[in-house]
Amino acid sequence: MRARSRTPTEQELEIMKIVWRLGRATVRDVYEALRERRKIAYTTVMTMMNILEDKKYLSKQADDRAYVYQAARPRGEVVKAMVREFVDRVFNGSAEPLLVQLIKDRRLSAKDLAKIARMIREGG
Repeated sequence: MRARSRTPTEQELEIMKIVWRLGRATVRDVYEALRERRKIAYTTVMTMMNILEDKKYLSKQADDRAYVYQAARPRGEVVKAMVREFVDRVFNGSAEPLLVQLIKDRRLSAKDLAKIARMIREGG
């Protein structure tokens, strides 16, 4: 069995995207945003936000009668960790096969490729 991932699950990432977008959010704020897309229980959202706090992705502060959550990690840091974990798991740590696959699937335009080439020339 594979070790438990340190990166957010699909549902946790959905919550993180909402919190990143809003900056600060209560469970109610996140619940309402999720309900626009699908049916979900308020208690499920609350549980998942508590899990994200335990995993150190969210922090919370008491504000009147509700906790207000904010991201404890910047979006870029989380995305970087998720990409690194994916490349390690699927491509044994080599990003080249990922890029080749993206090019074959036409997921990278000529403009994207030119930008990547420029970044490589500039050292990152």
